Amino acid sequence: MSENIREVIIIGSGPAGLTAGIYNGRADLNPLIIAGFEYGGQLMNTTLVENYPGFVDGVDGPELMQNMMKQAEKYGAEFVYEDAVEVDFSDEIKVVKTNAGNEFKSKSVIIATGSSPRRLHVKGEDEFYGRGVSVCATCDAAFYRDKVVAVVGGGDSAMEESSYLTKFATKVYVIHRRDEFRASKAMQNRVFNNEKIEIVWNSEVIEIKGSQFVETLVLKNTQTGETSELKVDGLFLAIGHIPNTKFLEGKVDLDDQGYVVVTDNTKTSVDGVFVAGDVRDYRYQQAITAAGMGCMAALDAEKWLAEREDEANGNN
Repeated sequence: MSENIREVIIIGSGPAGLTAGIYNGRADLNPLIIAGFEYGGQLMNTTLVENYPGFVDGVDGPELMQNMMKQAEKYGAEFVYEDAVEVDFSDEIKVVKTNAGNEFKSKSVIIATGSSPRRLHVKGEDEFYGRGVSVCATCDAAFYRDKVVAVVGGGDSAMEESSYLTKFATKVYVIHRRDEFRASKAMQNRVFNNEKIEIVWNSEVIEIKGSQFVETLVLKNTQTGETSELKVDGLFLAIGHIPNTKFLEGKVDLDDQGYVVVTDNTKTSVDGVFVAGDVRDYRYQQAITAAGMGCMAALDAEKWLAEREDEANGNN
């Protein structure tokens, strides 16, 4: 590639990365967005999004992301549909390398690579993903009003998801492979005291069945090995997320779960490198919070670049 040095490179094209692209584009920074081969983030795998502000009747996830991409492009963002596989943040000029063998350089970088929900990797999971299999109760619970659903998991997120689902579903099964939860006592008590929730201990889902949508879960008892079937209308996975930071190990500070550590707002441990979205947010994991952080990172990067320019010009 040429020695063209950008003002800012944004790695990732979910709500965080695209919002950053819109803001940096409007600031005439001509950002380069390394969107990835599978661009658009997790919303590309969802159907109707009803909780994103401004869409009274909801909006399809892919449509929302396509609109964000067009908006970023309108203001000068350039897209590369390749995956970032290696970075070098050791010098003043940052380097990002892609799986296509290309190398891009910039003065600043915004990391917005998101996270991936942990999956069960069982038969039927991919087939029914988005058609009964979900990873976000906050996003999809309303589709299961007066229906029966199941949640897999034993941590705080599983307790929270199952409790939230009882606002809509008539019954919620919580399936856990052990005989006790690892969630906090307060969260456990909330579940135990909810008459709509039934715990299925010492069990794991080994297959998901249905025709057009999920109809039945095949369960295996982890102690006896016996199998059984459970009729449900939906299955929610609450077994955690994996931040997409493998290629960042040793380049910026990560916590013990792999999330990017921030030192101040969106600043990372490396000067000129910022972060936004689910890759740093293990708690909320929502499109709107990711977009908000994308705005913050873009403004922080813009300010940082302006300060550097002032220093170079001898201005105080």
